[in-house]
Amino acid sequence: MIVNDLDTGTGIVRWRESGDPDAPITAIWHHGTPGIGAPPGPLLAASEALGIRWLGFDRPGYGGTTATDSWCVADAAAMAESVADAAGAGAFAVVGHSGGGPHALACAALLGDRVTAAVSLSGLAPYDADGLDWYAGMYDGGAAELRTAVNGPGPLHLLLEEEDFKPEMFTPEDHAALAGEWGWFNGVAAAGTAEGPAGMVSDDLAYVHDWGFDPASVTAPTLLVHGTDDRIVPLAHSRWLAERIARAALWERPGAGHLSVMHVGEQMLGWLVSHARPHA
Repeated sequence: MIVNDLDTGTGIVRWRESGDPDAPITAIWHHGTPGIGAPPGPLLAASEALGIRWLGFDRPGYGGTTATDSWCVADAAAMAESVADAAGAGAFAVVGHSGGGPHALACAALLGDRVTAAVSLSGLAPYDADGLDWYAGMYDGGAAELRTAVNGPGPLHLLLEEEDFKPEMFTPEDHAALAGEWGWFNGVAAAGTAEGPAGMVSDDLAYVHDWGFDPASVTAPTLLVHGTDDRIVPLAHSRWLAERIARAALWERPGAGHLSVMHVGEQMLGWLVSHARPHA
């Protein structure tokens, strides 16, 4: 894995790359909350075998990327495009897990033909999603965090500074995944919060405000993957998205939780190879 810093003139974006620069498919990973832009470690070997090169970047306030107090989900599109340019990539696919899902969809909605395919795993729907009870089914701590975000950055920052890990957010299947290869999530989450909660504050505020785009404007082939037992982002969020994105496929994974849904990762890569055009 190669780590790079991109100077945008207004700050630094830390981005990472893994795989052959000449691979036929480039995919940009959008990390969850909290996290950093390291592409998904347990999938790298399979990705290389399938001809997928990964890029990823830390969102503002995480890792090595300069914090901002005005992040919007739509801003991920320009940041992803800048990283792709720096990496010498043409067209690319986008893949996001959890809070990365909305950011991946932003790229698909706003970057036109440059995005060849989009994947959202355990991803959120917009806060103002018509007809969706947005908080229904969320574990209490997660709902409280996002309700606090509605009240602004001050209360949210205080909450996150004092917040402890709540194991009940995960299902037994999630805990088993964390005890295995998907313990990878522990490392990226720790790296994302090593300097404090600034990245989480930025993300949470973005989720509960206008995203800056309409998911219905996504025209690229889109895969939505969600566990039926997800306690962090309920399945209803992906169902809502699936009804509005014209070329969306929805994979509901019985018994899977927020993290254990990643056991479908290699199947997801197969879908990506089938649906993403090779980059120019």
